[in-house]
Amino acid sequence: MAFNDLELKRCEKAVGKYVESRRPPPHIRPQLDLSYRIQGQGVEIFEVRPAFNDPSVTIENCVAKATYVKRAQVWRVYWRRADLKWHRYGPRPNARSIEEFLKIVEEDEFRCFYG
Repeated sequence: MAFNDLELKRCEKAVGKYVESRRPPPHIRPQLDLSYRIQGQGVEIFEVRPAFNDPSVTIENCVAKATYVKRAQVWRVYWRRADLKWHRYGPRPNARSIEEFLKIVEEDEFRCFYG
């Protein structure tokens, strides 16, 4: 089940503000940028860059993901390991709000999100 309009706008505002604060300077963005997508009950933050062997191809490197569990009213926090699978973020597997999720990603206590 997707977010309702109010939840979606709140999510877009919070994540958009966070991503904008982390984006590199405009002259670097063709080589490295940061973006996000909201699908269903999830939010994903990812880097965007040209492929090293074919600059005409754009690739996305996942940074962080959160999925909202409406029944429990909690965001489940994930990071992507080298096996290219999403894993729960052990130190803080849940967040009570989208803002708390973004704070967890920003603090990146164990260097799981940005390396």
